[in-house]
Amino acid sequence: MSIMEQLRDDGHITGWRNELYPIAEGFYDEPLLLMERAATSFVGAIEYGVHINGLVRSSSENDDQSTTKMWMARRSKTKSKYPGMLDHIVAGGQPANMGLMENVIKECMEEAGVPTDVVKRGIKSVGAISYETFVVQQPTTNDDEGDDPRMVDGVISRVVLFCYDLELPSDFVPKVVDGEVESFFLWNMEEVMECIRKDYNDPMKPNCYPVVIDYLMRSGYVSPETVGYLDVLRELRSGDCC
Repeated sequence: MSIMEQLRDDGHITGWRNELYPIAEGFYDEPLLLMERAATSFVGAIEYGVHINGLVRSSSENDDQSTTKMWMARRSKTKSKYPGMLDHIVAGGQPANMGLMENVIKECMEEAGVPTDVVKRGIKSVGAISYETFVVQQPTTNDDEGDDPRMVDGVISRVVLFCYDLELPSDFVPKVVDGEVESFFLWNMEEVMECIRKDYNDPMKPNCYPVVIDYLMRSGYVSPETVGYLDVLRELRSGDCC
């Protein structure tokens, strides 16, 4: 049994996926070793992933203006992390031995039933965001005397997310395939902007917020004259990008 498997069995590492992540000095370097995805934050490694904004653009017959809507998802209530929360139409970690676009195509099919030809026709790479955050670990037992002594207080999660915009046909409807989510729904941009409010009562999975905010800023929905604009722009790439 490996050390990480022992930590899993002891309840310190949760959400085990049997999915290997490359551990390397930088994203484009040869991996030094492969590690279970759920364990990477325990060794301070950067976790890489892909997030896709699923967009539908339509034009009015009476003018040249177009409107944009965004497909959102509701995570399955059986997920080990953030059950039932709002989510992107497609998002996933970047596993070992797979290119970014290869992973995007795979995740689009597995999570939302988007055919490969539709992805290739509508996908656009739009950059990356990076951040570091402290993730609190939950107790592993319901100990009435207090916290479980085996509990790890938390870990520093270091993340780089490659962002993509996927323009989808107006008549395309995503479908639940692998059970990662339980439903999809189409929001106009006013609803998207509303959901990032601090007091919004139906939260998104935390790592979706910066990706959505990045989209809103680069698409002009947030004016650079807004107080704090540059602060937010800086924070979207505040982690190591390597």
